[in-house]
Amino acid sequence: MVLGSIMMDIFTPYLESLAPYMPGEIFPYFFSMEMFQRALISAIMVTVVAGLLGTFLLLRNLALIGDGLAHVSFGGVAIGVVLGASSPLSYALLFSIIAAIAIYELQSREILTGDASIAIFLTGMLALGLVALRLGGGGITTDIEGYLFGNLLLIDSSDLDLTSWIFILSIITLFYIRSGLLAITVDPLAAAIQGIPVRQIGLLFSVVTAAVVVSMVQVVGALLVTSLLVTPAATAQLVGRSFRSCMIWTQIFGFSSVLLGLYFSAEHDTGSGSMIALVAATIFCLTAILSNFPKLVKNSFEE
Repeated sequence: MVLGSIMMDIFTPYLESLAPYMPGEIFPYFFSMEMFQRALISAIMVTVVAGLLGTFLLLRNLALIGDGLAHVSFGGVAIGVVLGASSPLSYALLFSIIAAIAIYELQSREILTGDASIAIFLTGMLALGLVALRLGGGGITTDIEGYLFGNLLLIDSSDLDLTSWIFILSIITLFYIRSGLLAITVDPLAAAIQGIPVRQIGLLFSVVTAAVVVSMVQVVGALLVTSLLVTPAATAQLVGRSFRSCMIWTQIFGFSSVLLGLYFSAEHDTGSGSMIALVAATIFCLTAILSNFPKLVKNSFEE
């Protein structure tokens, strides 16, 4: 698997050309040193696909599924660590895909509501991971904390390979199902009447979401996945006037959150995942205030 190396070869010249213009003492290393470059490239790929998914998830009222699958992925990571796997994220990917399919089937067959099934898998798999770590003797180590709260510097070559494959396959899949996915998002009944394979597209979308969530775990952590999956998309809905504009704004807010979060975390020695989440939430609050400020002023004068 050399896709990660190919991505490094593609992005590295551009990153190195930007390094002299980057502010701060530590932040420029993300553009000039291989270990930091690998982390930044992973963050860039994750941000792109998270932005594409986030818009659809909000429209389908599935904002919590990212959080649920992230907790499931942590359970998979814990099992992988206990079993001594070279890449615990591969276990996380397997667990998350199975959980995503199960959640979709439970919801589509009206056995359980989406929120209930997500909650069951969220708590169950998180508990399984914690129990496995306790019984396995490792407990909550520094590496495990990296999976919980995000640590870009833990990303090695195999993790970059996995993230690259998820990025490429997710982009291809979403491009292939984009029309049908938008149709079933707006009106699933009308889409079914028109002959669109609603169930197949729904299952495929669930699998893609699970894979993307796993790729996000090392960037922002299992506990903070929604900061990149939902918050930029929610911010975009405050300013976007169409589906396409929301997609564009989601990417802008997502990249702003990641780059500013990495800058502040590097310069102030804080966790990258928590700082990215904080910046994303701050951008949402500021956008909400500024976008509604004219209305507030107008209402105050009318009163």
